[in-house]
Amino acid sequence: MTQTSCLASPEMSKNRSGPARGAQGEPPRGTCLAMCPAQERRQREAQRRLHRFEVLAGTERDRPPRADPERAVKEYSRPAAGKETTRPSDLRPPDVLYRTTCYLIDQIASSDTLGPWTEVYDFVFDRLRSVRQDMIVQRVGGETCVAILERTVRFLLYASHRLSQEPLRLYDPQINHTHLQESLSWLLGCYREETGPHGNEEEFQALCLLYNLGSPEALQHALLLPPPLRRSRPVSLALEVNRAYLERNYVRLFRLARRLGFLQGCALWRHLGPCRRGLLLLYSHGHSSRQGRYPLGRLAQLVGLERGAAEQLCRQAGVEVKGDCAVFSRASFRDPGPGADGGCPDLLGEGPAGRSVASIVHGTAGPDP
Repeated sequence: MTQTSCLASPEMSKNRSGPARGAQGEPPRGTCLAMCPAQERRQREAQRRLHRFEVLAGTERDRPPRADPERAVKEYSRPAAGKETTRPSDLRPPDVLYRTTCYLIDQIASSDTLGPWTEVYDFVFDRLRSVRQDMIVQRVGGETCVAILERTVRFLLYASHRLSQEPLRLYDPQINHTHLQESLSWLLGCYREETGPHGNEEEFQALCLLYNLGSPEALQHALLLPPPLRRSRPVSLALEVNRAYLERNYVRLFRLARRLGFLQGCALWRHLGPCRRGLLLLYSHGHSSRQGRYPLGRLAQLVGLERGAAEQLCRQAGVEVKGDCAVFSRASFRDPGPGADGGCPDLLGEGPAGRSVASIVHGTAGPDP
C-alpha cells in the first residue's frame, strides 16, 4: 500500500511559513473576541448563508433568519490572490480559538439532537479549518496551538471511522485524510520545536505511526524519538504493530490490534481490510488442500469480523465455505478488492457506546489545555 506520511506535508509547511504580516513585519494579532467576527456575521445573515446551527432560536422563519452571536462560528474562506492583509478585527486571538474549538466539540460534535452526523461533521470540519487558518495567519504557537491541534487530530480520526461506511456524496475520506495528515504534521512539528514536556506526545507519536503503517518515513521518525518516548507503552505497541505489518505476520497484527485503545484502533482502521485480504492470501497458499478445513468461527475471530461477514469475505476471495469451515485453495484465490469486508467493534477497544464524543476528542485529561 502506498503511504503518504504525515511527516511530509508541503502544503502545511507553505501555509505556516507565509502568513499575512503587519506593517512592521510581524504577523497580525487578532482582536475579535467572538467566535465569528461581527462583519462576517452580518454579511452571512444578509446573504442567508447562516448554517442552521448558527440561527438565533425563534427567528428560523424570519426573512432572513438572524444569527445567534453565541452560536455563529467563523467559516473557512480561501485566501484570495492579492487580498489585503487580514484585519485584526477579523482574527480571533489564541484563547478565543481554543474556546471555539471546545464549543465545536462539546456543543456540536457531541450533540445527540442536531441531526445526521454527516452534517455535524461538515460543520465542525469547516469551522475547525477556519480555526487553523486564523492560527496560521497569526503564527500561533505554544500550549494553545498544541491543545487545538490535538483535538483536531482526534476529531478527524474519530470521524474517519464513524463515517467510513457513508457514501462519497456525504463524506469524502480523501479530504479528511489530507487534513488529518497536515494537522498531524503540524502537531509533531510543535512537539519537536517547542520546549515541553507535552503530556500527550506519546499518544500522538503512536497515532502517527499506526495511521501511516508501513511508511518508511513514519518508522524512521519513531525510531529516532528520544528513548523514554520510544519505549513508552503507546509507541512501543505501535512499533510492534508496524513490525508485524512489515513482516506480513497478520495473525500477530490482529492479536496486537486487540490491545489498542479506541482512537489507536481508528488510526489502524484503514489498514485492516488489506491485512484481512493479505491473511486470506497467505492461508490460501499455506493451507491449500482439498481435505483441509479451517474453522470459520476461528477465522472470523482472528480477523475481527462477525461470522457472516467473514463468510462473505471468504466467498468474495474465492475461498470455499463448507458448513462451518473454510477450504483454502491456492488456485481459486482472487483478491476481493477494497471495501469487501466490514468492521468489527471489538477491535477498537472502548468505543462511543462507553464514552461521549467529547471525552474521546478531548482525551482523558478533559477539556482544559
